[in-house]
Amino acid sequence: MNCAVFLSTVADGNLYNRRDPLDQSVIARRKAFLAKHGLAIEHTTRVAFTYTNEDDPYDRYRMLEDSMTGSGMADDIIYPADALVTTEPGRILFLPVADCIGAVLYDPEQQVLMVSHFGRHSLENNGAVTSVEFLSKNYGADPRKLRVWMTAAAGKENFPIWKLNNGGMKEAAFEQLASAGVLLGNIIDDPADTTVDLSYYSYSEFLKGNREVDGDHAIIAVMQA
Repeated sequence: MNCAVFLSTVADGNLYNRRDPLDQSVIARRKAFLAKHGLAIEHTTRVAFTYTNEDDPYDRYRMLEDSMTGSGMADDIIYPADALVTTEPGRILFLPVADCIGAVLYDPEQQVLMVSHFGRHSLENNGAVTSVEFLSKNYGADPRKLRVWMTAAAGKENFPIWKLNNGGMKEAAFEQLASAGVLLGNIIDDPADTTVDLSYYSYSEFLKGNREVDGDHAIIAVMQA
């Protein structure tokens, strides 16, 4: 068993419309991106995090259930969570991001896969640590055996986080993963800064008026035999 991870770029088109979750052009691009990697949208579930205020929790982790398969991909049915976990091969997890870190955590011995959203709020609440702890407590995952993949993210120069001493999301994620016991040599990171690299979408730069197009790239993961 192994874990396959795929990351999209602007070249693959916008994979999430935050104003219209049923945007048919977005759904078509999702299908095309998945098909390019031999995957089907019907077997894919979107990690859907929804927040309404600063007091919302940012450690809502849940196991992917059969009834959830396919949700949020071609419909507007979502199961709010900061991360989804599966122990079954062939269950595809999909997370759109546009400045935040999309992270895949995989234990090859326990055969458990998590796709977790490391955003500003999550990292301010040690979200990388609690993601690892969730896998350890509930699935017996050994932090030292975990393999981690992380998407490009906004850098601290244009997106400093004052609650993290004006550091960046990547710096916080690496520090938290290491403190949770993850070996830095087991982390595969896309070091690109979404606020300056036009290969990736940046929601913060769009809001500033520095990007004409709003959109999300995505990270996709699946355990395969």
